[in-house]
Formats: sequence, C-alpha cells, structure tokens
Amino acid sequence: MMSEAPLSCEALLKQAADVIGGDTPRLDAELMLSDVTGWSRTSFRAWPEREVNVAEVARFCTLVEQRCEGRPVAYLLGEQEFWSLPLKVSPCTLIPRPDTECLVEAALALELPENAKVLDLGTGTGAIALALASERPGWQVSASDAVTEAVELATENATRLGLPVTVRQSNWFADLPAGCFDLIVSNPPYIAGKDHHLSEGDVRFEPASALVAGNDGLDDIRRITTEAPAWLSPGGWLMLEHGYEQGAAVHRLFTQAGFASVETRQDYGRRDRYTLGRKHHAE
Repeated sequence: MMSEAPLSCEALLKQAADVIGGDTPRLDAELMLSDVTGWSRTSFRAWPEREVNVAEVARFCTLVEQRCEGRPVAYLLGEQEFWSLPLKVSPCTLIPRPDTECLVEAALALELPENAKVLDLGTGTGAIALALASERPGWQVSASDAVTEAVELATENATRLGLPVTVRQSNWFADLPAGCFDLIVSNPPYIAGKDHHLSEGDVRFEPASALVAGNDGLDDIRRITTEAPAWLSPGGWLMLEHGYEQGAAVHRLFTQAGFASVETRQDYGRRDRYTLGRKHHAE
C-alpha cells in the first residue's frame, strides 16, 4: 500500500517501483509521475528530494494501482513515443513497440526514388507511416487501417505532428484506390489464436484484432504477400513484421508469392523480426 501523504520524488518512485513489478517498474513509475507533475524524468534525478503535493500523490497512486492491475502505461497516459515522435494511443490500437523501429530503419536504408510512394498497411496509431514521413519529406506516404477509430487516431497524430500522411479506411488492400507503391510496409497481426501470451502482460488489454491472425498467426501475412505484388511498382519492396519464431515460414510465403531478394532480419534482441522482398522488375 502506498502512502498518499506529501512525499519526495525519490520516495514515491521507490514505493511505486516496489509494488509495480514487471520488467520496467522504475521506468513505468517515472513516466507516470512525470505525467502527473509535469516534471521531466531527468529532474527526478537532479532533484530527488523535490516534494510532490497531496493532490498529485493521490493521482499518482491511482495510476500505480491501475498499472498493478496490468494496464499498459501507454493507455494510462494516452501517449507512447515511437521514433522520438509523441503518438497519441488508445485501446482501439496496438501500442507501438521499439522493435518495430527496425522496420523504419530498414525502409530508410532502401534505395527508393526521392518522391517514392509508400504505404503502411494496418497503421494503427500511424507509427510507421509517421516515422517515415518525418525522415523523408519528399516521400508520398499513405496509411490504411480497417478500424474506424484507428483511422481517426492516426489522422489526429498526423495533424498534431504536422506530417503529410494520408490515412484511409481499408481492410488491407480491399478498399484502396488504384495505384502502385515503391514500398509497402506493415506490422500486421501475427499471433496464433491459442497462444498463451494473449493472456499475459500488456497484450491482455490490447485489441485482439490487432494481434491475432488465425490458428498459426499467419493468415494476414498470407493475404498480404499474395495480394501485394499487384500493388507494387516493378522493383518495389514489401516489408512485414512477424513473430520471432515465424521467420522461416514468412520467408517461404514471400518466395511462393514470387518475391526476389527475400531476406529475414533480426530485431535489437537478435531475434527474427521482419522479412522483406522485392517485386521483380518488368522484363
């Protein structure tokens, strides 16, 4: 039980970290206290004795209680940073993960035209599309999602950040206007329906539609790899995130769909995380 009397920053953070548990209790506590007080995380280290008033302590304790129930910090604060961009998040979308930044790095390393047409399928918060647009102002970046709330959220994030990303509602390619892209990138659902991880940690609170893709977790990846060639320019690239145990299976799906230069790459933890392939140039 945490005290709701006035306390120093350091005392509050230590109490919170002790009860939160998990992989990043101190970080979680700092993010929540920063949101409540408006003070930066660095200020907690610079002035650890700084006192937090009773009202702020009470609000902080409420957040800590909700975090102890397993609710993700990003949902509690309504925001998650991705590629140094502050993105608004809500329970209607997946919370952007640091490992997905690997896709952004890989996309930026591709030799694409200065005015490349890029599509982020199943954009959620708009994370990948907005990160790419922030780095390549000349690219024509668009994004899509099947969920109305996600389209609205990604559009709001684009507006808040002043980034020219067009967001459309579409179930994968079904409702997109005709056109070809130099790069299609996606972090689609890829968890198997009976995977025990669905009942653990933060994912318990995230939308199943953004996580689950059939019995083996590959239903959406199968669809995307099959349909993507019709939407890619000759020499265009497809890049998909997937689970760390799915690398070989996804590599086969790319090859079966006729992609060249297929390669499965690893994330920051050295686990298979995404696969990319290139549509053959026109003969």
